[in-house]
Order: sequence, then structure tokens, then C-alpha cells
Amino acid sequence: MKRNARCKGNAKKINMKWRFRTVWFFLMSMVVLGALHQAFPRERGPRVEVACPWPPIPVSIDEHVVLAYELHITNFDKVPLTLSKLEVFGDNGAAQAFESLSGDALAPMMLNLGATASAKQPQRIEPGSRAILFMWVALPPDAPTPQRLKHRLVFVSGDAQPAGSTQPTATLEAFPVDVSADAVPVLSSPFREGVWVAGDGPANDSPHRRALLAIDGHVHLPERFASDWVKVGPNGDSHQGTARNEDYWAYGQELLAVADGEVTQIADGMLDNTPHQLPQPVTLDNILGNYIVLCIAPNRYVTYAHLQKGSITVALHQQVRRGNVIARVGNSGQASAPHLHLQVTDRDSALQAEGVPFVFDRFTDFGSGETYELNKHPSIPRTHALPGKDEVLSLSAAR
Repeated sequence: MKRNARCKGNAKKINMKWRFRTVWFFLMSMVVLGALHQAFPRERGPRVEVACPWPPIPVSIDEHVVLAYELHITNFDKVPLTLSKLEVFGDNGAAQAFESLSGDALAPMMLNLGATASAKQPQRIEPGSRAILFMWVALPPDAPTPQRLKHRLVFVSGDAQPAGSTQPTATLEAFPVDVSADAVPVLSSPFREGVWVAGDGPANDSPHRRALLAIDGHVHLPERFASDWVKVGPNGDSHQGTARNEDYWAYGQELLAVADGEVTQIADGMLDNTPHQLPQPVTLDNILGNYIVLCIAPNRYVTYAHLQKGSITVALHQQVRRGNVIARVGNSGQASAPHLHLQVTDRDSALQAEGVPFVFDRFTDFGSGETYELNKHPSIPRTHALPGKDEVLSLSAAR
């Protein structure tokens, strides 16, 4: 019995020592962690969610390689957040930013959603609201294309304060966006000949660039690189009258397959509009008018929209060759004058898909439509490039 008592006593001493060592270890750990926290402080940062729903694919537009993408910013704070500065860096560790914008320079790049959004101050994101930042990064000449972009976003928290006072800021450091390595399709001309304008073509302020569509629970931007092609006639204008479709030089022009592929969608039978009069109402069912979708590669689909009624010469699932005639330019759907809406998407849909870049194999650039003169303009040959917004050019048909 005495021996057992001694064993129990020794056991109590061992347990007490173990508990003491455990408490001591815990306290020392807290001291070390506290010291590390003091040495490496980390702020909470802005209470936002930032998402890039579609990674950028590099494409040559005029003389630059461009990365076009969107950042969706949602404010999870209880106070307004105003984006005050944005910087974009490459993945090579260089200190020089590709883009550095602040203040009012950010306003043209932002779309603020929600009933409380301010059109005068789109940089201000109300609690529970979302803003979309339309990015258009033109890389410096001869700069290597990065595999990843990093972003620094600085937000000012709260409502505006009196002049001279300092408002709290929060910074989101090094938010990453991967750059896609997907190949860019090389297309030939959709027209046999002539001078054409890439109306509202690729640019960060183009209406096509901002044409977000929320359908079936998802947001898409199928027109990210789309253009409305308008023909320029011998009078230097798009028409020689305005009353009839036949007055427009583009109306009835033959359309060619821009690449080998398969016809995956056809819609025909919609009447051409009277110029400057849209169908009422414009819906998802009639917005494209008569159209063709052509699959030219895995996950790459070309849409020809606003076609002339009864002009489609191909059948569903037909295989076509580059340069084949497939339809004629019309004025159907959401179109106020004859033109071709051309875009490339990543899915077999003209609306529920993401717009992807493409290039033409060759064309001659006549400069901007704002400065174009019939007998006085530049003439710059370009290859494997995408014409920019309102650029006037002559495309070369497939040989």
C-alpha cells in the first residue's frame, strides 16, 4: 500500500511538471508570435472581392500588343470605397508599371453597377455594390509579353472629408491575373474588295467593349473585340442617300468565309429595317437579325450578324472553305443602317459567350475615320493585326 501511494505521488509530480512545461511552452510561443507580428505587421487591406472572369489573350492592335480584360470589384465593407490609384506590373519584377492611373483618370475605365451608383464618380463603390474596371494594357514596344500581371489597387475609405483632412486608405497588393497562352485565330477578309470602316471596333471606350449581357445567371461580354463594318463608297461616305437600304454602299455586298470551318447556327427570315429605324422591341431573339455562326477551330466561333433576308447560301453543318460566299450584308436586327457585325467567341453562341481576339492576315491601314479623306490618307500595310476603333482600311480577300 505504501509503495502504491509513493507511485501515485510520483505520478502527480510528473503530471504537474508536464502541465508546467506545456503552459511555459504556450506562453513562450505567444511571446515569439507577438514579436514576429511586431517585426512583420500585415494590415487587413480593403474589404473587397476582386475577380477577373476572363484572362487576357495578347493581340496586336495597330502597333501595340494589347491585353484587354476586366476586374470585377465588390465592396464588402460598411462604408463607401473609392478607387484612388491603380498600377499594373509585369511578372519580371521590374519596378516600372505598365499602367499607373489615379484620380479622375480612372473614371473612363469604370462602370459602377447598382441603384446607388454615381455616374459622376464611378470610382466610388457603395457598400454591397460592384464596379467593373475595364482594363486595356498596351505593352511598350519590344517589351516581352508577361505570363502574369500584378495589380496594386488603393482605396479611400468612407465619405468625403473636409479639405485638408486625411482619409484612411487601404491597399490591395499584387493582385495576380494570368495571361492566356491561347493562340489568336488568323482570318482573311470577309469582303471581296473595297474600303471599310471598323465601326466601334476594339478600343477601351468602344460600345462593344462595354456590352455586358446577364443571361441565365451568368455575365458575358461576347462583343469584347467586335466591329461593325461599314463600306466607304467613291464619294468618301457610307451612303449616297439615307432613305433606302440600297443607298448604302455596304448593302447587298457578298460576305466570305474568313476561315475553313463548319456552319453551326443559322437564322434567316427577318426583314431588313428601314434605315434609322430599329425593330420594336429589341430582344435577345431579334437583336442579331439574320445571322450565321461558323466554327473555325476548337472553342472559336465567328458570328456574322445583321444579314440580308434570304441571302444566306450555306446550310446548317455545312463545311465551308476560306473565301466561300456565305451571305450578303443586310440591315436586320438591332441595326440602324446596313453593316456587318463580326465577332469571335469561345462558345457556339453569339450572346452567351466570351469575345476573344483575332487578327487579319493582311490589310492596308488608311488611318482613323475621323481624319480620313478620300484622296489624302496614310497607307500602311499591316499583317497579323486587328484594326482598332473606327479604323479605315482595305482588306485582302483569300487567295
